[in-house]
Amino acid sequence: MIEPRKLFQLEAGQKRRKLALTFGELERDILGIAEKGLEYNYSSMSRQDYVRAVTKIVLRDPKVSEQTAEQLNSLLAQNPLDEHRICNICRNELLSILGTFPAEWDLVIAPHNTGGQTVEKRNFFPGVCVYAEDLRSPFNVGSVFRTAEAMGCEKVYISPNCTDPNQSKAQRSSMGCIETLGWQQCTLDELPEDLPVFVLETGGTPIEEFKFPKKGICIIGSEELGVSPQALERATYGRVTIPMTGLKASLNVGVAFGILMQKWNESLRSE
Repeated sequence: MIEPRKLFQLEAGQKRRKLALTFGELERDILGIAEKGLEYNYSSMSRQDYVRAVTKIVLRDPKVSEQTAEQLNSLLAQNPLDEHRICNICRNELLSILGTFPAEWDLVIAPHNTGGQTVEKRNFFPGVCVYAEDLRSPFNVGSVFRTAEAMGCEKVYISPNCTDPNQSKAQRSSMGCIETLGWQQCTLDELPEDLPVFVLETGGTPIEEFKFPKKGICIIGSEELGVSPQALERATYGRVTIPMTGLKASLNVGVAFGILMQKWNESLRSE
């Protein structure tokens, strides 16, 4: 983090970028998951006072919208100070001014665990797994892990041509979930023989009518090609489809997998 007085020496664009990064670091510190070396450690002022000081710098920016300025001034007047909300609003306003999509910067400055720690015990549904076939985008790979962990998958399998989950962008978009989930790279033929296998693909049983297994492996494919013919052949339990009504009838693979896991999770809980 940079001292507030030094920010005044920076030109406008550089100042906004530095402030956006600073607010991201503050958010992580507020949540108690600051990255090593980026913890708040100024002895000359409290973190709350620092948040106030850098927020006032943002309020001097002529490109900050009137609505955001009113919201920030209102939050600054509150006691206790909602540090997290203030930092989040400032960061997103700065990214908007910079013309950067927040999602792109989230992968750099959003809170996530980078300590390399693993969880010894977590809640999951035994035998509930996903096989990611040839997903090329590290963002989608990370998203799949994040959803799998949140919705109770025991394990993630990935195909040999899938992007490596250890890739930095996959790690960041997973929000640390790759570190807590068991995963294995394998071919379709190497998937466990004792678990039913089904695919998420068009042309199958509507998701509302699909009978989810208590244990099993769901195969999801790339957005460009879908699942392979070999995957369809391997999926002896069946094919599940998400009905859509839009003209494009297209979903991001991470979103589609999230919808499927919610339904599978719901089915398992009802039993």
